[in-house]
Amino acid sequence: MLRFAHAAMATVFEIRCVHADTAYARQAAEEAFRLVDRLEQEQSRFLANSDVSRINHLSVGQATRVSPSTMECLEIARRMHDRTRGAFDISVGSGLDGLDLVPEEFTVRARAAGVRLDLGGIAKGYAVDRVAELLEEWDISRALIHGGWSSVLALDPPPDGDGWPLTLSAPEPGEQRVLARISARRRAMSASGTRRRDHIRDPRTGRTVRNRAVWVAVGGGEDGHPTSRATFAETLSTAFMVLPPEDVADLCRQWPDVEAWIVQERALVHLAALPHGGGWR
Repeated sequence: MLRFAHAAMATVFEIRCVHADTAYARQAAEEAFRLVDRLEQEQSRFLANSDVSRINHLSVGQATRVSPSTMECLEIARRMHDRTRGAFDISVGSGLDGLDLVPEEFTVRARAAGVRLDLGGIAKGYAVDRVAELLEEWDISRALIHGGWSSVLALDPPPDGDGWPLTLSAPEPGEQRVLARISARRRAMSASGTRRRDHIRDPRTGRTVRNRAVWVAVGGGEDGHPTSRATFAETLSTAFMVLPPEDVADLCRQWPDVEAWIVQERALVHLAALPHGGGWR
């Protein structure tokens, strides 16, 4: 088992993989981490000349060009904003509809003032997806990639296992209670919660979310394509933080390969499709 780590996007990215040639695997990991750094330069709102910073400073009628990667993130974010009825919102309630996306020109144009984007988790999930894609191009398929463990993508498992072992732990500070154990293969997982601080707000109401944690596992991307698994999982875990369980179940029914675990007031709710069309639990 080989492990490579790299600090980026205010967290630590890690690649765990199985490969016979350590030097070759390290070279692939270094290339992957350079890709993560490039994506951070494009998508961080904290960097002065990033794509997102330029968008956030647009006046009405102004436009700016962005990278293909940033445009892809913005398009996914726009679709998921619509499909979650505003529960997922990278503008944090400032008005995502105030921006026009022109994908064929890689251009973003402002038709309203004051739109402020924060790609946050979706950018991290997107980076995890791109790292996985790069590793597979290097023929490294037995791997697990994560960005601070809140965004995880499991490819093929080690030869001696049927999946990568993952645990869901209680969100209460100082508590080590394990809520569920998962064996993940060709699946992405994303976690959102208020364990560290009350920093999550419902973009539709501005209200702070308290005492809640969400995990989402997906086998395919928002469009069914496996190269966007982690990106898709990030959008869902963020949206599910502010939605009641019945609305989460309604959204999960749209994507049969999605599972969700919600902890609120110490109770765990698991939503998943039962085998052979057996309904939901």
